[in-house]
Amino acid sequence: MNANEPAPTSVKIVVSGGFGVGKTTLIGAISEIEPLVTEAAMTEASVGVDDTDHLPDKATTTVALDFGRITLDESLILYLFGTPGQERFVFLWDDLVDGALGAVILVDTRRIDDSYPVLDYFEGHGTPFVVAVNHFDNALEFELDEVREALGVDDSIPLVAFDARDRDSVKEVLVTVIEQCLLLELASYDPSHS
Repeated sequence: MNANEPAPTSVKIVVSGGFGVGKTTLIGAISEIEPLVTEAAMTEASVGVDDTDHLPDKATTTVALDFGRITLDESLILYLFGTPGQERFVFLWDDLVDGALGAVILVDTRRIDDSYPVLDYFEGHGTPFVVAVNHFDNALEFELDEVREALGVDDSIPLVAFDARDRDSVKEVLVTVIEQCLLLELASYDPSHS
């Protein structure tokens, strides 16, 4: 970067959702750097606390945050912060969400109930978000309208199907959340205050 060029603008996006919905996988699929993950082995302490019924092979869990970076061009850098999914770590969310442009809320249709507290949090916090239904092998597929109805998500909130393992699929989700943030910003723009 030349001394006369302005420093790049950084934008923060939060990736959230319930336990085991694919937050770490999403960040790992798209980050241009080796993602920072705070995965810890699941122990006996999680028995009866973390629902692993649909995740029999899950051996680790995020205990603080995940972090990744994407340079969109020389003027814009996107930082991704993944929240821990367990309810006992929700106290970390306020710090992770502070200053975020928007959020991606991941949903696993096998455990739709896990999505309600996450949706409530982001609606209450006023952070723009999109809902991304992650694909899991051998899981029943539902129409997005059915998922929207089950979640009680307003039509104004984008709801997309994607695969957290696929870089191109993750790119589409991130474009959707940025577009949503821009639309909401434009809708609230009042030219008389400029």
